[in-house]
Amino acid sequence: MDNKAKTEGDSVGIDVIMADVEKSPHCAHGPTLLFEKVSRGGQAGRRFYACSACRDRKDCNFFQWEGEKVSEARRLAREAEIRSKRPRFSHAEFSARLRRFLSIPEEQRSFCQDCELLQLPGEEQEHASHRRCPLSAAQLARPSQLLRPLDNKKSNAQFLFTQRSSHFLLESLVALGYRKLLCVGTPRLQEMIKLRNLEHPGDPVQSLLLDMDFRYAQFYSQEEFCHYNMFNHHFFEGQASRTLLQTFLEESGGRRAVVVADPPFGGLVKPLANTFSLLSHMWRQAQNAGMTGPNVPLVWIFPYFLEPRIQECLPSLTMLDYQVEYDNHPLYKRGETARTRSPVRIFTNIPARDFVLPEEEGYRFCPMCQRFVWILNKHCDRCRSCPSKDGRKWKHCSACGKCVKAAWTHCSTCGRCVLPPHLCG
Repeated sequence: MDNKAKTEGDSVGIDVIMADVEKSPHCAHGPTLLFEKVSRGGQAGRRFYACSACRDRKDCNFFQWEGEKVSEARRLAREAEIRSKRPRFSHAEFSARLRRFLSIPEEQRSFCQDCELLQLPGEEQEHASHRRCPLSAAQLARPSQLLRPLDNKKSNAQFLFTQRSSHFLLESLVALGYRKLLCVGTPRLQEMIKLRNLEHPGDPVQSLLLDMDFRYAQFYSQEEFCHYNMFNHHFFEGQASRTLLQTFLEESGGRRAVVVADPPFGGLVKPLANTFSLLSHMWRQAQNAGMTGPNVPLVWIFPYFLEPRIQECLPSLTMLDYQVEYDNHPLYKRGETARTRSPVRIFTNIPARDFVLPEEEGYRFCPMCQRFVWILNKHCDRCRSCPSKDGRKWKHCSACGKCVKAAWTHCSTCGRCVLPPHLCG
């Protein structure tokens, strides 16, 4: 995990100021965010604008001091940079290409692995020296297995759900009555929804994928995908995408909506929480519920150790014990020991008691807590909860008045439990 994500504005001396992004300068990833340098003593320093999505300057080198006057030459250079990063085709053009591709007999369809592009008739010369592969209808329905996963953990890392975790998420939400799933950064879930609809045509689930990865635009219609930056709530194709989302969130005919989000784990919590609040505002508008109504049902997938930051920003969220697993990450797969089990959890404002975690995978129902927990998460009568966060058995410390990890011991000098060996101070 990215250390910057853990500290988020503490020891690194940087904080995020959630100002109106519409007034911010733009980089290739949309409106930038306003950051503030903070001294060790908490004194605020100089503010600057930087990319909302990329924490590494190698991926996006945008930097501008707040109030700085930008020269015409620099402005033009930025605009040229933004244009150079735009997708090769608009979503409308991608959709037209997809319709044409589907008209080709299946045995003649091919995919260029170098360009990561569906190949159309007449483009053979362009891809002649590239690696190409035939493409079946089954493969076309699973684009996440065709595309190379992006791997920058601080901005657009793509760790893809396992079949088991995708199935649990989808079937749990369907069982709770949701029939509209807004998939924010969850392409694998979008695929499973579309495959499920083929098996259950009488009870379809509507889905809309919002994702930074524009490569998915070539596989989905303009009603199924929006090129979107979840760190600044930016729609790359403008008002048309906003209108599409607003319409999607309308719960006509009792079709209830839920947001399922799987951000890059190195992403900052505060901007993400702000985006989910803005999605709630759009959802309330779609229901004519007013400004102070309830929030949109939300499932936020994130590491358990960021629980304090998440609850600081969105206090209505609680963490489930379910361990979300990923196909393409060695640390987030199913393991036999606590050290090898995934640290990724579900944070949600849906009541925890409503989620039935699979007993065959090691979960049990706690009658005192009235929710499902991991089998090693034992109930503590003094804490009145099942306190473990990391999948290991915890113990109660009377001096601290709370449960702590089993390997920790109480330090009377520091007045808290710590992992030995320990240097006081």
